[in-house]
Amino acid sequence: MKNILITGGAGFIGSSVALKLLDKGYNVTVIDNLSKQIHGEIPELSFLYNRIKNRLNFVRGDVCLRADWEKVLLNQDAVIHLAAETGTGQSMYEIEKYTKVNIGGTSLMLDILTNTKHSIKKVIVASSRAIYGEGRYLSEEMGYVYPLSRTDEYMSKGDFECKYEGCVKPLKLVATTEDSKIHPTSVYGITKQVQEQLLMCVCPTIGIAPVAFRYQNVYGPGQSLSNPYTGILSIFSTRIKNGNPINIFEDGQESRDFVYIDDVVEATILGLECEKANGHSFNIGTGIATNILSVANTLIEKYDIKVPVIINGNYRLGDIRHNYADITLASRLLGFKPIWSFFSGIGEFTKWVNEQEIYMDEYEKSIEKMKNKGLYK
Repeated sequence: MKNILITGGAGFIGSSVALKLLDKGYNVTVIDNLSKQIHGEIPELSFLYNRIKNRLNFVRGDVCLRADWEKVLLNQDAVIHLAAETGTGQSMYEIEKYTKVNIGGTSLMLDILTNTKHSIKKVIVASSRAIYGEGRYLSEEMGYVYPLSRTDEYMSKGDFECKYEGCVKPLKLVATTEDSKIHPTSVYGITKQVQEQLLMCVCPTIGIAPVAFRYQNVYGPGQSLSNPYTGILSIFSTRIKNGNPINIFEDGQESRDFVYIDDVVEATILGLECEKANGHSFNIGTGIATNILSVANTLIEKYDIKVPVIINGNYRLGDIRHNYADITLASRLLGFKPIWSFFSGIGEFTKWVNEQEIYMDEYEKSIEKMKNKGLYK
C-alpha cells in the first residue's frame, strides 16, 4: 500500500501522521475542512496547516459531503479516518453536530465503499478512551467492576470518587483493557463507539481490513492552542501564558493517561503496515495515570510563570474520574512500546509552546456555555 488518504489530515494527529508517512515514502492525500475551532480565523496562517502545505495532495473538503469523499477516495489503498468533532464537554450540547460529523461522515464513507468500485484495502479509525466511560476498577467484594456515570448527588457534596452498587469498600483503579465494558458517558464517546462498531461490522463484509485505535489523551508540539474545548495541556498552557489562574475541576486528583504524539504516530503507522492489526481495536497510551493537579504544577514549573492554581470543586457532568490504558494487546500484536514519559514529553511540548504566539484565552467563554446548559456545576 503506497497511496494513503488521511481525513482530518491537517489536524494535530493527522498532520503528524502525514509527515511521518511522507518521510517513509508514501503518497499522501489529506482532506480537511480547516475548521475555525482548530485553525483559527485565518486557516492559511495555522501552524498545523502550514506544516503540510505544498508537501502533499491537500483537498479542502467535508467528510459529510458525498462528492468530497468520492473525489478523495479515487486510487487510494488505505484510509486513516481521523476527521471528527472532539471534546466531551462540547459534545453534550452540540449533539447534532457531533453525530452528523462523527457518525454521519463515517457511515457515508462506508456507504461509498460498499456500493462503488474502489481500491481501498484497509481503513483505520481514530476511536477514543472515551468509549469506556469510567475506567476499570477492582472491588474486594465483586471483582472487576465498571462504574456508571457519577451523579450530581455525590459530586455536589465534594465526593468525586466512583461508586458501584453492592460495593462498600473503596474501589481500586486498574488499567482498562480492550475487553472492558464499553459504556460512554458523553455524546462524543458514543459517537466514537459507533464509528468503531460501524467499521468492524461493515469492512469485513466488503473485503476491507478494519483497525481501531482507542487513543488516550494525546499531547505534544502542534496541539491546537486556540481550542478551549480539548487538550487540557493546551488549555492550561494558554491560561498560564495569559497570566490567568488555572481552575482545576473537582479536587485535582482525577487522572488521565497522557500519551505523546510521536508514540501515537508510531502506533498508527504500525496499524497500517502490520497485518496482525487487522480486525482489532487497540488501546494506545502509556499505561500510566497522571493526576490533573500534577499536570498544572508541572506546566507552571516548565514555563516559570507563577499563576494561582485554584481547586474549585466545580465539575462537569459527563466527565470521568479516572482512566488509563492497558496496552498489552498493542505491545503483543504490533510491537508497540511508548518511548516518551509524561515528563520528557511535557518538556518538548512546553518548549514548542514557548516558540508560538500567545493565543487569546477563550476558556471562560467555553465554561459559560456549559453553565448555561446546566452541564457545569
